[in-house]
Amino acid sequence: MGGRLALLALAAAAMIVAYPLVFSGAFMGRLGALVLLSAIGASAWNILGGYAGQISVGHAMFYGIGAYVPLMVYKLWELPPVAGVPVAVVFSLVVAILIGFPTFRLVGHYFSMATIAVAELIRIVISNWDFVGGAIGLMGPATSRTVLDLSFKSSVPYYYLFLAVLAVVLGVTWHLERSRMGYYLRAIKAGERAARSLGVPVRRYKLFALLLSAGFTSVAGSLYALMIGFVDPDSVFGLLISVEMIIVAALGGAGTLFGPLIGAAILVPLREFTNSAFGGGGSGITYILFGGIIMLIARFEPGGLMEIGRRAAALFKRRPREAARVA
Repeated sequence: MGGRLALLALAAAAMIVAYPLVFSGAFMGRLGALVLLSAIGASAWNILGGYAGQISVGHAMFYGIGAYVPLMVYKLWELPPVAGVPVAVVFSLVVAILIGFPTFRLVGHYFSMATIAVAELIRIVISNWDFVGGAIGLMGPATSRTVLDLSFKSSVPYYYLFLAVLAVVLGVTWHLERSRMGYYLRAIKAGERAARSLGVPVRRYKLFALLLSAGFTSVAGSLYALMIGFVDPDSVFGLLISVEMIIVAALGGAGTLFGPLIGAAILVPLREFTNSAFGGGGSGITYILFGGIIMLIARFEPGGLMEIGRRAAALFKRRPREAARVA
């Protein structure tokens, strides 16, 4: 069984790497890049929400910081926007620390409500702050000056850039799963009081998870800004950004390594095709789609598609054994 899983993983990796070569059209190339970008954001959220069980509905604040800071670096000093990516990560970490200490005193839906409030407050401030473009937003370089501007006409370079970043995020998550921190986070998710009674420093490790999650979410926002070249408050600080991260992770399987990637591979094409089919009304369809997926996951399988796959694999394993016993 292990050999089959390894072959399946290799086949899936080969398909992902070869995707731009097989689907060379502009729409499909952009779709592939958006799937990877969504998987990066959902994987970043998954560290806090999936492994530690802290359901943040305000991760758009880190995504928006990551998107705005690189374009602010270009606006103020005409440097390549990529130079602002590490600055955005630092800003995101500072914000995570500032909101982490007070909000981690809250648990359950109170924590979720607090993250929504902070994210909406930041969105309103950005929308009314002329220094960062206000409601109009910011624009990157109109034309590529150097290769460091990362302004490409084709989606293929962005696809492989996003794929490399996703590999780093998944690599860090894989190491986290098997580390002491991963065990602590799963204990916190199972029950904070019980984890604390066993000697787990709960608040410290929740803060570590938030910092790691915020940093990667900021990188995802920066990648979005580099590819699109324009941001405004609603496109990167909007509530739908946070909701999409949650649904993508939950659909594939929150708290699993590849769950966010599977969720993104299903949800993003659905979103893009509905937006393409319904034009300007596509955003309303997107909200309906997200709401329906939330209800289905909550009602039938909170563990997501990864849990369904695990149960199916266990069933197929058990059937030959039962047949052998009968024989």
